[in-house]
Amino acid sequence: MSEVDWDTAEESLNREGWAVLPKLLRSRECRAVAALYDDDKRFRSTVVMARHGFGRGTYKYFAYPLPEAVGALRTRLYPHLAPIANRWNEAMRSAVRYPATHAAYQKQCHAAGQTRPTPLLLRYGPGDYNCLHQDLYGEQVFPLQVALLLSRPGEDFAGGEFVLTEQRPRMQSRVAVVPLSQGDGVVFAVNQRPVKGSRGVYRVAMRHGVSMLREGERHTLGIIFHDAR
Repeated sequence: MSEVDWDTAEESLNREGWAVLPKLLRSRECRAVAALYDDDKRFRSTVVMARHGFGRGTYKYFAYPLPEAVGALRTRLYPHLAPIANRWNEAMRSAVRYPATHAAYQKQCHAAGQTRPTPLLLRYGPGDYNCLHQDLYGEQVFPLQVALLLSRPGEDFAGGEFVLTEQRPRMQSRVAVVPLSQGDGVVFAVNQRPVKGSRGVYRVAMRHGVSMLREGERHTLGIIFHDAR
């Protein structure tokens, strides 16, 4: 994993609600993680999106123990994101604070009955897409998550852009299309984030999804830090 400029990332998160984290995985590492998709022993469940009105395509939730590369990303990214999450909650006048390590936060999730792992692997083919949504799985919600592109845009697939929407009070939704290269991650708000206005800080709600894939095959790794019930 390359070194991330976390000051720049936090500036982007505060301004836009998302930030690109370049080259979290090398090309061969991306291919290795994507190849896990066909090994059913690695996963606890498979979701066919069309069956639930989520879009088209499929995704699979990893089982514990997580693959080494996936678990390492979760463990290494969390300590950088927890202070940002705490500053966001302070700005939004929330009393919730997050511990310094993911292991400690995971204990909180498990104590709340959220014991199922949430990192997931998504695969899209031509015509597939992911509707705008939020990944909320219980009372414990870590306010930031990461999506990591494992495929090569323009070579492995066309279309399939990562999309975010932001709903501010009394305003129409704002849309962002995030440019990603293979191995890049985007960290973004799971649900709400603070925004400074003329009358102080207010909350805006965010959703994310993927536009329709025109051709090829696209794999994405989702790193969610809270576990599910």
